[in-house]
Amino acid sequence: MDRDDPGDARLAAFERVHLLEAGTGDDRESLAELRRDDASGEESSLYLHGRHHHSATITLTREGAVVLGLSLDDPFNSPDVLAEGTLLLRRLCQEFSATEGLAGVELPPPQSSSEWTQDAEVLVRLGPTDL
Repeated sequence: MDRDDPGDARLAAFERVHLLEAGTGDDRESLAELRRDDASGEESSLYLHGRHHHSATITLTREGAVVLGLSLDDPFNSPDVLAEGTLLLRRLCQEFSATEGLAGVELPPPQSSSEWTQDAEVLVRLGPTDL
């Protein structure tokens, strides 16, 4: 993520609330704007500018897990970008000790375990035996 221009001013509030556990009421209120709907609990996604990728996301799921996402620019639907994305996904899973990874086209960040298992837009799914 680009720290100089994160793309969403609520990144600081997200860090205070979820990383430092020192968020204020104003921080929580600004993060509530990130929820998909009024029925959502704490789950939310923060869309950020990327340094080396089109954009990045940080998602807090309903179960309290953190899901990191990257957006790769692929205007020509190149198979090379899918292959590169798969290698990057595998590397990120290993680097962050993730047990699973997935990639797709216009794939919204999964905000619950049930969304994680949906396959409609998933092109690549890595599990423990793939990493």
